[in-house]
Amino acid sequence: MNIYRTNCLIILTLLLLTSCKSRHFENDGRTVFRYNESAGITSLDPAFARNQANIWAVNQLFNGLVQLDDNLKVKPCIAKSWEISTDGQLYIFHLRSDVYFHQSEAFADKKARKVVANDFVFSFRRLLDEKLASPGAWVLAQVKKEHSKAFVATNDSTLIISLEAPFPPFLGLLSMQYCSVVPFEAIEKYGVDFRQHPVGTGPFSFGIWKEGVKLVMLKNEHYFELANGIPLPYLDAVAVSFIVDKQSAFLEFIKGNLDFVSGIDASYKDELLTNDGLLRSKYSFRINLTKQPYLNTEYLGILIDTNYKAAAESPLKLKMIRQAINHGFDRVKMMRYLRNNIGIAGTAGFVPAGMPWFDQKQVQGYDFDPIKSTHLLAQAGFPGGKGLPPITLTTNASYLDLCKFIQSQLGEIGIDIRIDVTPPATLRELIAQSKVSFFRGSWIADYPDAENYLSLFYSPNFCPAGPNYTHFSSALFDKMYEECIRESNDSIRGQKYMQMDQILIEEAPVVVLYYDEALRFSQKSISGLSSNPLNLLNLKQVKKTK
Repeated sequence: MNIYRTNCLIILTLLLLTSCKSRHFENDGRTVFRYNESAGITSLDPAFARNQANIWAVNQLFNGLVQLDDNLKVKPCIAKSWEISTDGQLYIFHLRSDVYFHQSEAFADKKARKVVANDFVFSFRRLLDEKLASPGAWVLAQVKKEHSKAFVATNDSTLIISLEAPFPPFLGLLSMQYCSVVPFEAIEKYGVDFRQHPVGTGPFSFGIWKEGVKLVMLKNEHYFELANGIPLPYLDAVAVSFIVDKQSAFLEFIKGNLDFVSGIDASYKDELLTNDGLLRSKYSFRINLTKQPYLNTEYLGILIDTNYKAAAESPLKLKMIRQAINHGFDRVKMMRYLRNNIGIAGTAGFVPAGMPWFDQKQVQGYDFDPIKSTHLLAQAGFPGGKGLPPITLTTNASYLDLCKFIQSQLGEIGIDIRIDVTPPATLRELIAQSKVSFFRGSWIADYPDAENYLSLFYSPNFCPAGPNYTHFSSALFDKMYEECIRESNDSIRGQKYMQMDQILIEEAPVVVLYYDEALRFSQKSISGLSSNPLNLLNLKQVKKTK
């Protein structure tokens, strides 16, 4: 049977079964992995894989030069090997010869086409094209400004990328979905509509996408990766629904109509989990729960640049007040009673658990010590909080419960916290304009290197142009940061990272609340569902039993 006809039949059957809310795609023993995306998907073009919803779908359809394993180590993908020059500015990739784009009408013979090095040259130049306006162009900011020299294919299997200056995290950046390879023929044929006509090399190929209703991706029968000598993927299809209400999606999961749910909404958190974050016994025989660090640090930021009115008029300009706040509330208790222990209390540095170079022994943060807080207040000239003006903490409604907990505990030692609840978009604007002195923030890693977190405190990165929202400035920190981005030895760089993190803890421009965790719930019929601390959805080794 013609493969296009076969795929059309699969898609039509899937859509029919979905509309009837059938649990299985059983007409000939095929397996379909079903998950919901409440946030919706805006594009299947990897150049616009800017959020988790898009990234998860794109990751099934496309590949890049390299990929990350479950421990965030860079591994080969389309590039089977590579070398880096001694000066750290030249990356030479050697490509596999058995990788093909999915069959597409974009190709002259409507068949699959082999991937060659020039496809990456095209894809990277496209990503940087200002006319495309990709939100991922920043990923290649380190390459030579003259793009004709930045990406060179010396033959079909050799690609050379040249950087302006050494940047050790560069390999990790290339693992991002933005850097996936795309065929020029499909871009020429579909133009901006490539977003809904994706042609990649991934374990699944595009089937059909009815926006807001259903996305279907089909097994790539010619995928290049193997597991123990067996071709991947194992699944026959992936079906994504778009139920907006998270509680409704959860009920579909409980009924067995979805195979997987990521994260947990407040509406059913206590129904599923105990205070200790364990799956309640009535569900443990039906579903699996996996929990792992997620590279997201939740924190309170403090503007400490007294050139700004908000900081100049705030008592938080005093380091001892900032330290008193850090010691003044119980993070462990907060996590247990307000978050069912989803996450790890932030008692180390700013770099989160799950990231290489996270070490609670070498980077010692703040524990709950109200006596020490009281002494710090007295040393700052405010014994028992006497004379200390109220401090306004600006947050959004989603974090009001945490902020109230902190407010209550700090009030017991004489620190008067006033909470200002602001819409998320407004809060982001106020922070960028340095108009709030104390604010709730979070930082989710873009790539698996501590530099991604420590760059928030590098002086040249002052906002609004950069992410240094606290306007922290330290000559020693800046010097070490600049040494790190030139250091190719991971061990040496890691030690410097931890020293820099300890500087942040001492100066306290932030109050680390917790390091996030990713929770995943799956049916007992699902196995092989791996993840990493970036919470990437990788379905190529997933199996589903009846």
